[in-house]
Parts: sequence; structure tokens; C-alpha cells
Amino acid sequence: MAMWKETTTTRLTPTTPEAREPSKFDTLSKPELVPAAAAAPLPRADTGLPRKESLIAGDIAIEGKIEGGGSVRVAGKFKGDVNVQGDLTIESGAKLTGSVRADKVTIAGELEGNVEQSSHVDLLQTGVVIGDLTAGSVTVAAGARMRGQAEFGWAEGEGSKAGKYGSSFGAKSGTGS
Repeated sequence: MAMWKETTTTRLTPTTPEAREPSKFDTLSKPELVPAAAAAPLPRADTGLPRKESLIAGDIAIEGKIEGGGSVRVAGKFKGDVNVQGDLTIESGAKLTGSVRADKVTIAGELEGNVEQSSHVDLLQTGVVIGDLTAGSVTVAAGARMRGQAEFGWAEGEGSKAGKYGSSFGAKSGTGS
């Protein structure tokens, strides 16, 4: 006599994949990827620690977008926008094609695009800029080249006075003198 009651129904385990019951893990559909909204980078708190620097080496060519809180040094070729809360350095022989926003920009190579916002821009002797500069201050070394407009020295939001004076420069008065 047995102490436990034996059950008469036995469960068979399938030996082939076709014979087993489908489970919720067998679905072949992939989850739908939805791009996240681009958020403006938050201001970096000054921790007193040195900022890290990312390097695009001389034999590298990259196309894309750079955003972040560290500094960037371009020694190769980069095509795209740069928006960093640190310094951007374009080495001699390097080329960056795109718009730039950084705390400080040092250009020894070639920038084809605009510096849209920077506290200071250093255009070194071997530097070339084809585009406009907007910065708190600009230093240009002898031998540097630039084709574009530069606006610097104005307080944020103060704006340039060039429109007020530039439109009447060289214009003749209608009084007949």
C-alpha cells in the first residue's frame, strides 16, 4: 500500500519544437524604438576636477554630432556640429566642418562653419576660419586667415550696433549739399 495517492494523468514533454505549446517568449516581433527628445545639456557644476578631453586622432575621419560636458581635441577630420561645455581645440592640419559651441575655441587647423557661441576664440598662426564668429573675445595671431564676420566684445543680449551706423555710412544726404 502506497502512502501517497498516485495521479493517473502524466504530462508528456514535447520532443520537437513543433509539438510544444507557444509561450509569450516566442513572439518574433521586436519592440518599437522611439527616439527620445533631444534635451539641452545641463550646465556642468564646477567640481574643481579637471575636465576630460576626447581626441579625434589625426588619421581618423568622423561624421556626426558631438555633445557633452568635456573638452574635445580634433587632430583629424570631423564633419558635424560640436556643442560642448568645455574647450574645443582644432589642431594644425585638422579640419572641422560644422557649427561650434564651446567655452573656449582654439583654432590651429581649419574650421568651415560658424562659432555660434564661445567665451573666447584663439585663431592661431596656422588657423583658417571660413564662417562667422560670435564670442566674448577673440585673439588673432599674425598669419591666421578668416573669411566671414566676427562679432565679439558685446555683452550677451546687447547685440551689435553695426546696423545703426553701418547703414548710413557712405550714403549721400538728400539735402543737395
